[in-house]
Amino acid sequence: MSEFINNVEHRQRLLKDIIKSLHNGANLEQAKAEFKKHFNEVSTAEISMMEQALIKEGMAIEEVQNLCDVHAAVFEGSISDIHKEKDHTKVKGHPVQVFLEENQNIEHLIQTEIEPYLSQSGKTAELMLRVGYDRLMEIHKHYARKEYLFFPNLEKKGIDAPPKVMWAVDDEIRAEMKEILSDLSQMDHDLNLTKEKIIANLKKIRDMIFKENNILIPLLMETLSFFDWVMVDSASDEIGYFIEAPKQKWTDKKNTDIVQEEKPIKETLKDEVSFDAGSLSPLVLNAMLNTLPLDMTFVDSEGYVKYFTQGKERIFDRPITIIGRHVSMCHPPASVHIVEEIIESFRSGKKNHEDFWIRIKDMFVYIRYFAVRDQENNYLGTLEVTQNIQPIVELEGEKRLVSK
Repeated sequence: MSEFINNVEHRQRLLKDIIKSLHNGANLEQAKAEFKKHFNEVSTAEISMMEQALIKEGMAIEEVQNLCDVHAAVFEGSISDIHKEKDHTKVKGHPVQVFLEENQNIEHLIQTEIEPYLSQSGKTAELMLRVGYDRLMEIHKHYARKEYLFFPNLEKKGIDAPPKVMWAVDDEIRAEMKEILSDLSQMDHDLNLTKEKIIANLKKIRDMIFKENNILIPLLMETLSFFDWVMVDSASDEIGYFIEAPKQKWTDKKNTDIVQEEKPIKETLKDEVSFDAGSLSPLVLNAMLNTLPLDMTFVDSEGYVKYFTQGKERIFDRPITIIGRHVSMCHPPASVHIVEEIIESFRSGKKNHEDFWIRIKDMFVYIRYFAVRDQENNYLGTLEVTQNIQPIVELEGEKRLVSK
């Protein structure tokens, strides 16, 4: 038996050489033999480091993506941490448990609602394939949670290669699924060719299930903190789930005290304004609001002007002297009753917004009023948003390229 390598740098160099050999034309069996010659097992963290190193050394992300399936085949059965017992996988409603259960449901749908009809012909089989693929399209929500909730947490900790590679494959899978559904919606199409596309697409989906279960999930459990998982769980409902939502939520009342203890993490960002999602320094916040291609004015619950943006494109004059002035004194007498009526309808709860549009010279001005309320629905004030939408209404066709 060979002497297995333990030095981290040396292990990384050997792993990269094996993958590079595949890139240069070596066959899979040669790569597997070379791997077994030097390694007994490899961890998900080592695979992640190797992929990141290849990208940093100049290998295109697309090429790492193309080799990703081969990585799994080379390392299959040798990934050391895929069978470690983790409480997350057993806790009902935990994002990890939900994700793994969804993969089981995806596999079950493929086996029961799609594959049986691949060996059949006729309109009934074609219809059932379309129904099955319509339901399988729900996989988008599964991938979206991974891309928008899991990946950012890895990237914050410097692990960005696996997310880039996986996301690219996800997009390929989704594009293929849309093409398959389009084929199945046509009156006359080559059903045999469509079935070939389905078989190839299902293989890619199953390969992704393997990579999620055996590489991504162990990496997440090794990397994410309790508070990271709380944030993932709290945002999951907004994105949605494959076919149906979990019956039990992980962050029930028993976790509230722990979550409160973790929250001071947000307070480490000194001198920043904290929001429901993120925080900004006053300098950045002011510059950002003044960059918006519209005018905003905020009037507090008592009717006094508290703030307005100062962007480059101004529609109505707003001198700094109006700050602290009552809104009834900021409009012409002929129109002040309209503004007061709007604000009163917001204050009473009768309305939440009101829109107007007028033409001024070469501008088509869209004026919108919004009631601003807190989480308990208490009225905090009124936000006025004014924008010249003439350039927008003149848009035609599509623009998909960056301007020269």
